[in-house]
Amino acid sequence: MIKKLWCCLMAAATFCTHASAQEKGVWTPLFNGKDINDWFVKIHHHPVGDNYGNTFRVKDSMIQVRYDQYGDFNDQFGHLYFKTPFSYYHLQLEYRFVGEWYKSAPSYTILNSGVMFHSQDPRTMPVEQDWPISIEMQFLAGLGDGKPRPTGNMCSPGTHIVYKGKLDTRHCIDSDSKTYEGEQWVKAELIVLGDSLITHIINGDTVLQYSKPQIGGPVVNRFDPAQKTDGKVLSSGFIALQSEGQPIDFRNIRIMNLEGTVNKK
Repeated sequence: MIKKLWCCLMAAATFCTHASAQEKGVWTPLFNGKDINDWFVKIHHHPVGDNYGNTFRVKDSMIQVRYDQYGDFNDQFGHLYFKTPFSYYHLQLEYRFVGEWYKSAPSYTILNSGVMFHSQDPRTMPVEQDWPISIEMQFLAGLGDGKPRPTGNMCSPGTHIVYKGKLDTRHCIDSDSKTYEGEQWVKAELIVLGDSLITHIINGDTVLQYSKPQIGGPVVNRFDPAQKTDGKVLSSGFIALQSEGQPIDFRNIRIMNLEGTVNKK
């Protein structure tokens, strides 16, 4: 009887955890600080669920991205997806770059990572698809050369956006953020209003705004053609943390569901 009651309580707790991420108007953790059981892993060259090389791991209440169990990087770009898609929301997280860039990764991945959103379901990605069809809030750090390198940029694998009133087909658009050097924590926020306005915020400053995310364009390969309907407007999708070859830590990942709390246009 006690065992049965315990099982019921555990089932109820699991249901509450699932439901809480959809509760409207309140902050809800997406990461429980203990494990990534509420997340899906998809790494290029590997099937969904294969956390190759223990790429995504949990330590000290952080999600860490590491490559110490890799051989050749071999373009094994990875993403860690929260299990529930969202449409209208405010996402907050903190990140910091750490350690050394993995030298067999492409050079553009130095001090480079991000969070993907409005992403396709990772379970619709073939093993050899390299990037998810999605929008990315890109994170960069300064290279120590005195040159500006903003963070909180927009990149668009297999997608386009409307920027300053016009369809913009560039793969990446820089934000207005300042450059952040070294291994400091940076707070990133993303306000997504379905297929309408999207706002990037870095350390409290609004650094980029655009709208109308939609499928289209290159920088995604070996996808299932059924998943790439160019011109289709994206109003919802999955959220994913990125692995590109640079060790990085993520913490304090939380979301406020804005569905029904803002006017839709």
